[in-house]
Amino acid sequence: MTLIDAGSSASSPPTDRGRLKLVVAYDGTDFHGFAVQREVRTVGGVLTDALVAATGLPPEALHLVCAGRTDAGVHARGQVVTVDVPDGDDEALRRALNGMTAPEVVVRDVARVPADFDARHSARWRRYRYTIVNSAEPDPFLARYAWWVPLPLDLSLLRLGADPFVGEHDFAAFCRRAGSATTVRRVLDSCWHPPDGEVLRYEIRAKAFCWQMVRAIVGTLVDVGTGRRRPGDMLAVLRSGDRAQAPRLAPAHGLCLWDVGYDAPSR
Repeated sequence: MTLIDAGSSASSPPTDRGRLKLVVAYDGTDFHGFAVQREVRTVGGVLTDALVAATGLPPEALHLVCAGRTDAGVHARGQVVTVDVPDGDDEALRRALNGMTAPEVVVRDVARVPADFDARHSARWRRYRYTIVNSAEPDPFLARYAWWVPLPLDLSLLRLGADPFVGEHDFAAFCRRAGSATTVRRVLDSCWHPPDGEVLRYEIRAKAFCWQMVRAIVGTLVDVGTGRRRPGDMLAVLRSGDRAQAPRLAPAHGLCLWDVGYDAPSR
């Protein structure tokens, strides 16, 4: 028996299905990213296994679409996933999924959405947050979620260096290319938050990101914050289109997909 329909067996799952939107948080430390892959543990794979157990649907009938395919080691607070599942008690389904996947993966919210809603293609923007511990000694309680940078960082320089990324640019200098795909992106916000003690947080919001873009930006900005580069260099690097001009990648474990924005539902 399954959670969705206690009167039907797993071998004959319900046929009536609707689209469900999941807001998912996860600690990406021990996952090989989100996308389902054979023989490696991924967030999508763990969610699929839990959905199979809860709904009785076979894995091939569960097509998960996510707003951002996070890489290995990257975390999420507000990842959005859509999947078609039978009608039922969605809140009970959420609790059942969390019973199988928490605390590494937690479904924070569930909602029924129209059939044409797509976690990826309906998104208006994604926001990533990068966390740095800037202190002489590392913080063991943040070691899984923040990059420890022992050299002093000048926040005023970091902020000046972050400004040029706002707007539409070709981010080829900050992206790992994936075939012939375009590297032009529109960044809506790029800013450093006020420090919280020794913790610094950078947020960047864009309609979409290319592969390793945020980590390359943060790695280069840290060079600005330590004085190895000038804030004025950022625009020149951006315009160069040369990946060799921004080779430093910030570690994956400091990065978190913070939230995803969508148009308000029509009434």
